[in-house]
Amino acid sequence: MTSCCRATGCEEIFKPATARRNLRRYLRKGLGSIERRMVATIGTRDLGGARVLEIGGGVGAVQAELLAKGASTGEIVELVPAYEPYARELAAAKGFENRSVFRVADVLDDPKAVAPAGVVVLNRVVCCSPDGIRLAGVGARLAERILMLSFPRDRALTRLFVNAVNGMMQLLGRSFRTYLHPRTSLVAAAQDAGLVLAQTGRNFVWEFATFRRPTPS
Repeated sequence: MTSCCRATGCEEIFKPATARRNLRRYLRKGLGSIERRMVATIGTRDLGGARVLEIGGGVGAVQAELLAKGASTGEIVELVPAYEPYARELAAAKGFENRSVFRVADVLDDPKAVAPAGVVVLNRVVCCSPDGIRLAGVGARLAERILMLSFPRDRALTRLFVNAVNGMMQLLGRSFRTYLHPRTSLVAAAQDAGLVLAQTGRNFVWEFATFRRPTPS
């Protein structure tokens, strides 16, 4: 189990019961709408021989879709160890148990502990950390080809919801907080690492951005 203080708040919320529900929901319904649209921006040619790195990937649903679409191997890096048995169960259910690994690590604490990958996924994870913008930058630097990033839309209704959630966390005596990072800052963090914004999309609450690394001429 990681000893990083960043894991403490997440472990209060993302427990084995949460991981089990996430797995059952995915096996029953598949990806959520924003994840489906995000995965659709990646073609099979993008994934040929690529390794997928899903940071904060939970049970690894996005990774599973990309492996099915043509990626070679995948790795889930999580702060929370509660997800591991369910990530392994999902990999086995999809027939990817020999192509997917799960590891507990903090990429902010030690980015060099994680190897670069062809495709890096940060799905609904930057909002779980006050260092979300820095996390986007780390993910971008690890992305050899593509970075897939999703985050809450920065709008009045979302800010109201985030404030309500954080107020409830405080009343319950929990340290976990949700953070609404500016879209411009998240995009800039990826661009500063040499990536180019390629596709975007949104629904009522979430939005995504797919970035690509320019091919040397």
